[in-house]
Amino acid sequence: MFRLGLTFFGLTPTYRANLFTQIHEIVFHSKGGYDFDTIYSMPIWLRNFTFRKIQEFYEKEKAEYDKASKKSQLSNSGTIKKPTYSTKARK
Repeated sequence: MFRLGLTFFGLTPTYRANLFTQIHEIVFHSKGGYDFDTIYSMPIWLRNFTFRKIQEFYEKEKAEYDKASKKSQLSNSGTIKKPTYSTKARK
């Protein structure tokens, strides 16, 4: 009688979910650059490297977007710009 909870060798449910989440993120965010089979059969070190590089790219992109968005909303004095509306009379 084995004292292990599982009697077979395989991935634990948590690790399996993490693996498929990582594969999904790479396939989805590479925008067609990779397919599921390629990522699934990729060596672990290379899959982790690819995942980190894609993650870094999107973090930089988000930081630049936030910086540009914040800059466009603030004037030089640090106050929020008042939106300009059309002055045409409504009928």
